[in-house]
Amino acid sequence: MTTLLLKLAGPMQSWGTTSRFDQRDTGKEPSKSGVIGLLAAAMGIDQENWTELEPLTCLSMGVRHDRPGVPKYDYQTAQHIISADRAKIHETAVTKRDYIADAAFLVGFEGGDSGLLLRLNAALRNPVWPPALGRKSYVPSEPVWIENGVQNAPLKDVLMGWPWITSERKWEKRPEKLLFSFESADGSGVLKMDQPLSSFAERRFGARFVRSEWIPFPQEASNVSA
Repeated sequence: MTTLLLKLAGPMQSWGTTSRFDQRDTGKEPSKSGVIGLLAAAMGIDQENWTELEPLTCLSMGVRHDRPGVPKYDYQTAQHIISADRAKIHETAVTKRDYIADAAFLVGFEGGDSGLLLRLNAALRNPVWPPALGRKSYVPSEPVWIENGVQNAPLKDVLMGWPWITSERKWEKRPEKLLFSFESADGSGVLKMDQPLSSFAERRFGARFVRSEWIPFPQEASNVSA
């Protein structure tokens, strides 16, 4: 199997899967639908194009929490909002938007088509449309593309051995272990409704099971190929 790596780091990230109306949620880690949307933007895949999007949805995804970040929220207001039934106009609407502050995630996608993963890696280096961390206004603070980011090894092996993608700060202690989440083939783990089933224009999502475990802090990258 071949694994593609991405670095998702920024001052603000939001990966919601259950947002409704004026409440905009975020998960504690990048959602599969959200990161596939980022990959599709890099490739220039239109939101109505399911034919080119579908191969991306068949990849298996894993996330390593190199810096988990801090949950935060914003209150935002908008004026003169027309109600759904168009019966009245709300002078002021207040929305609550959750996000993760100062987080860094190492994300991996595993698949048998190395050619597809190489094309995705090239697109991340020179994207058609700019990447965003869940919302258009949440831009990465560092490149999403990773040098030598396509590895001829299983997803779990790569994420366990890849060097820490962030640097130690004076006021924080380097962790002894990192949280790792990955798709479960046997149906165990937490159910997440972020598996794309159609083009993003149709917005249909299905279930996938995700397991989490703690892995040792990577001391060296013995399995990283140039």
